[in-house]
Amino acid sequence: MKGAKGDRGDKGVTGKTGLKGSLGQRGSMGPIGIKGEKGIKGSLGQRGEPGPQGENGTANSINWKQCVWKREDEKDTGLIQECVFKKRHSSTSLKVAYAANMRVRCTSGCCGRWYITFNGAECSGPMTIEGVLYLYTNDNPLRHRQIERFCENIPSGSIRVAVHVGNCQGYGSSDRRSGWRSVSRIMIEEYPQSQT
Repeated sequence: MKGAKGDRGDKGVTGKTGLKGSLGQRGSMGPIGIKGEKGIKGSLGQRGEPGPQGENGTANSINWKQCVWKREDEKDTGLIQECVFKKRHSSTSLKVAYAANMRVRCTSGCCGRWYITFNGAECSGPMTIEGVLYLYTNDNPLRHRQIERFCENIPSGSIRVAVHVGNCQGYGSSDRRSGWRSVSRIMIEEYPQSQT
């Protein structure tokens, strides 16, 4: 027969601590908590002391030059005027504008071309700077006109910017005039080169 349950014995001695088990897998991220309330705006801090005075800026940060003259030039072909410009950077463009009273004259069908050169060569970046006048009838149209455009890929240094007059393609020489009872000018400005 099964006997009665005996009394509980004394607690045994604590065993040694076993080795640390390996790190378990990282659990999934819990849900984002509720956004807390906006805190109270702090008081305005004390005003700091004035900083040191900066250096004076340069008044000639924009590089430009204007050459002006007042004379009547009756050349049919050749150099009209030259203006020497100091270009600061190779990566910039030059904007050139030539303004004067210009005309071409003949009995019928004549054309004149006014164009800009840089150190003796016409602009190739992107294209030439030029203007043409065409006349069909025997008239004398002395009027103020302006030729203006940008030229790129010009090295830095001293640049001889010049205005010339000559023949249009497919046309011979004719009676031309540059400047008449008014001021003529060449305006040169240096700009950052376009990225378009």
